[in-house]
Amino acid sequence: MTDPHLPEVMSERRQLLNLAYRLLGSLAEAEDVVQETYARWYAMSERRRAEVAAPGAWLTTVAGRICLDLLGSARARRERYVGEWIPEPVPGRSDYFGAPAPADPADRVTLDESISMAFLVVLDSMTPAERVAFVLHDVFRYSFAEVAEVVGRTPAACRQLASSARRRVDTARRSPETARAEVVRKFKRAWEAGDIAGLVELLDPAAVATADSGGLVPAFREPLVGSGEIATTWLLIANRMATVVVAERMVNGQLGLVAEIDGQVIAVYSFDIVDERISRIWVMRNPEKLRAWTGNARGA
Repeated sequence: MTDPHLPEVMSERRQLLNLAYRLLGSLAEAEDVVQETYARWYAMSERRRAEVAAPGAWLTTVAGRICLDLLGSARARRERYVGEWIPEPVPGRSDYFGAPAPADPADRVTLDESISMAFLVVLDSMTPAERVAFVLHDVFRYSFAEVAEVVGRTPAACRQLASSARRRVDTARRSPETARAEVVRKFKRAWEAGDIAGLVELLDPAAVATADSGGLVPAFREPLVGSGEIATTWLLIANRMATVVVAERMVNGQLGLVAEIDGQVIAVYSFDIVDERISRIWVMRNPEKLRAWTGNARGA
């Protein structure tokens, strides 16, 4: 059986994976969505596939609908999750980040911003329909008519969904990347030196730290609030993990930290930095969400 659309269809895989990851916050689930999308394409007869005028648009619509269904059932799954849930971090600047550049460089949300941990956490606070409409339109630049095909609502309703979602996104006060990186490096140095005053100085007084272990490994269950509590906890972590090496790595397109034992990543740290102080720390300890980091401890 031959598929005259094969080159075009397969070239969409990267785009679909980027879209599904941003919609779901899980690389494993995103890969499952892409696999299911292709399965549905090849489940059609050759005649029906030949009738599809734009295979890329068809694949995006199907992938978006699958993601929408998964987001709708996520609340029930989260209720069974042990502890806090954090989007799955991905290493380096892999294909998961490499969607096409936006047509207008002045777009409110760029593709680079849209995979930061801070952005994914905001997306997770949206309703499924808001999230799909916002990501498709504001990030991937689909028209509201195209978004409507995915969400199953009118273009006007999708415009309202995206507008509602947009109000939750505020990147205006975030520090430039060079300043962000320097803050992360200072945090690492203070952590390794056991400098509690240095840690407190780098943290916003109302900073929040959240850990995701899935109940599979030790981690603090409730979010830590306040610079003093976070700094104290980080020094306790350092004292208990004498054999751990902390290294700078790119995490979701921004500088973060990883903790390694014998080259194996056991934790990934993501940061949100506002006015050159750390406002949020996300700690990924769940080994099931660190699979993308296997073999990436040195090369990410």
